[in-house]
Amino acid sequence: MNVIEALKWRYATKSFDKDKMVSKEKLDIILKAFNLTATSYGLQPLKLLVIENKKLQKDLVSCSMNQEQVAQASQVLVICIETLIDKAFIENYFSLVKSIRNTPDAILNPFKDFLIDDFESKSESEIIEWSIKQAYIALGNLLTVCALEGIDACPMEGFDPTEYDKILNLKFKGLQSVLVLPIGYRAADDFMAELKKVRKDFNDSVIVM
Repeated sequence: MNVIEALKWRYATKSFDKDKMVSKEKLDIILKAFNLTATSYGLQPLKLLVIENKKLQKDLVSCSMNQEQVAQASQVLVICIETLIDKAFIENYFSLVKSIRNTPDAILNPFKDFLIDDFESKSESEIIEWSIKQAYIALGNLLTVCALEGIDACPMEGFDPTEYDKILNLKFKGLQSVLVLPIGYRAADDFMAELKKVRKDFNDSVIVM
């Protein structure tokens, strides 16, 4: 499938085949795609939890608005944000840039200092809001890659982040859950798979100026 065909093929899967698993090779592609996702300033304030423990998946159903896809899926991906974006976080990023690109400090330091000042001027809620936006960028990327690999997915905002954070012990990890993405393969009886995709007319969505 080319990318347009893949995007036409995908849909928010309502029922997964619980006996059909995503292969390690395809899962690796998805996880690497997450790590390659574009983020503002390249800071990557995100972590991806990969849940494949079936008991844990079942435990999460009740705090996922009882959406059974969470239990049925081959894996459940939870996109999380880092809860502490501070001076040390930014300095670690620039150390990574320097180690990979061998960029001189004279070039890096002005931008590093700008980012440190910028983030120190923001409130905690503003930083969280910024981080959440990065999570949605990652979700869009994951949905496209899943479609290209012929893997079904169901993006979810309908879950209780507080309960997820508690069950997955995310506070201890310095993380906060933002989005949930069960992945796998559609069940044969998922009636949604046969429905026509509903989208606005192309000319109603795109404005060329």
